[in-house]
Amino acid sequence: MSYKKIYEQSIKDKENFWKKVSDDVFWYQKPEKILNTENPPFYKWFEDGVTNTCYNALDFHVDRGLGEKIALIWDSAITNTKEKYTFNQLKEKVSLFAGALKNQNIQKGDRVIIYMPMIPEAVIAMLACARIGAIHSVVFGGFASNELANRIDDSKAKLIISASCGYEPGKTVEYKPLINKAIELAKHKPDRCIIFQRKNFKAKLDPKLDIEWDEVLKDAKPTECEKMKGSDYAYILYTSGTTGLPKGIVRDIGGHIVALKWTMKNVYNINPDDVWWSASDIGWIVGHSYIVYGPLFYGCTTILFEGKPVGTPDAGTFWRIVSEHKVKSLFTAPTAIRAIKKEDPNGEFFKKYDLSNFKCLFLAGERADPDTIKWAEKLLKVPVLDHWWQTETSWAISGNCTGIESFPVKYGSAFKPVPGYNLKILNNEGKELEPGKMGDIVVKLPLPPGTFPTLWNADERYKLNYMTNYPGYYQTYDAGHIDEDGYVWIMSRTDDIINVAGHRLSTGSIEEVLAEHKDVAECAVIGIADKLKGQLPIGLLALKAGVTKDKKEIISECVAMVREKVGPVAAFKTAIVVKRLPKTRSGKVLRGTVRKIADNETYKMPATIDDPAILDEIKKDLIDNNILKL
Repeated sequence: MSYKKIYEQSIKDKENFWKKVSDDVFWYQKPEKILNTENPPFYKWFEDGVTNTCYNALDFHVDRGLGEKIALIWDSAITNTKEKYTFNQLKEKVSLFAGALKNQNIQKGDRVIIYMPMIPEAVIAMLACARIGAIHSVVFGGFASNELANRIDDSKAKLIISASCGYEPGKTVEYKPLINKAIELAKHKPDRCIIFQRKNFKAKLDPKLDIEWDEVLKDAKPTECEKMKGSDYAYILYTSGTTGLPKGIVRDIGGHIVALKWTMKNVYNINPDDVWWSASDIGWIVGHSYIVYGPLFYGCTTILFEGKPVGTPDAGTFWRIVSEHKVKSLFTAPTAIRAIKKEDPNGEFFKKYDLSNFKCLFLAGERADPDTIKWAEKLLKVPVLDHWWQTETSWAISGNCTGIESFPVKYGSAFKPVPGYNLKILNNEGKELEPGKMGDIVVKLPLPPGTFPTLWNADERYKLNYMTNYPGYYQTYDAGHIDEDGYVWIMSRTDDIINVAGHRLSTGSIEEVLAEHKDVAECAVIGIADKLKGQLPIGLLALKAGVTKDKKEIISECVAMVREKVGPVAAFKTAIVVKRLPKTRSGKVLRGTVRKIADNETYKMPATIDDPAILDEIKKDLIDNNILKL
């Protein structure tokens, strides 16, 4: 069946569409009510179905005789460790740790915080919670104590599962001091911490609070799966906002299994015998959906990677993993590919590896600039496909659904709406815009299965934040347009639209041009306050390794390119060369924070920043270039 027919069915006959999809899922009791629309915007999918997340991820495959198939490959480029786990082995470990959790008085509905590095025990902890019906909340390892404290307080977590440390290139991040400080700051106090002691670094434990991972397993017994309603919650994942308290995105069990299992074939064209790799972190939504749950629901092999795209040990790490483990498709953030491109612009490291099994590179997390896509295409000689989704949705909103029908690439576009998502472009008054006109991207309610039904203990905040500005729609807070062919163009976050002399301009359109310059590895554009024009765009340029050309010449060329391709309306006259861009740990550029620095406004240090020192670097660059006047 064509994409067009499948998409239309998913919009016009959504209940029957998802009912049919749900037949591929294991249910103790099949749902009779597919969609509950009685209390909008709080829609519920499969609420009377009875199932279990862990059973669908592990037991289901074991019971079908696939227990000896490899479920998980752990590849740590930092510790030079590689391990493989079959579905049988993973089930045994998960079942035993689930028993250990029960011995710690963790019951159905209790919240458990998982604060861990990229090690197999993190996946085991997630699945063990799912097995007994506990709600896990994974917090990115190494998050500052106050951020961890906020999540302890909001979730009222009964237990913290952690490790002695995480490893970054050249340094060890000790987790216990961070946890101790977080518990001290939190009003709510967890009962216990389970700590996995890593081989090369042992944490000092508090016998009143802490217990070692190996110790809790000693008297544990294997535990069967708890029967859960489709509308019960699988997890809470807090969004990493730069202001205010983080929002607790919840995921309902039934819709989560149905949607993610469907995407593995239909969006990513993966088969059960394939090896899939999502190069992300379990602390982010991509890690939840496509390191752990999606691949395991589907029954293919998934890779858990501990390392960086560059520096562990070099810019060829990704290609080594793809080659060694015979990866069919890789999903990562554009920033990872830009980092590789910056360090190895000619692909010298790439040439060392055999990638004959590799078929596709998927990009998401932030907008993929055309230059990066073209560079990767030329290097890899496989399709490089941008797609767009959010923590709130847990799976793609738009993309190239290669398991249904592949469409030609339009550089800069995130392809077409994925079945289930009824996308519209609205102006500020809520009027639908014609093709090609830029506005707010929204999704007509109800959202499809697997998306967030609400926020943790915050129904009103859910309504106010997402459903109020455009009644009947979910507001994505992304801006862009849909063209005549139905392709979706994500140009920027709503906050990144700048107003130059009354003209609304997307920073993304200017960045797209700057990224085309042969010496620019990556870039960001911010709008700074201007008395005459309201805002003016400023470009931040990070150059490729080995560039010796005069910086002023590069800047002059970039300004000319924007004038030629965007036009004088952009009023783009200023760019500066910086050593690196300020980013979150998930790779998003902190444009809003840089704008506040440039405008000499007060700002809060983003909790998710990769390296706080970079903001001082940027501030100095802005002062030295006479942009920031103190």
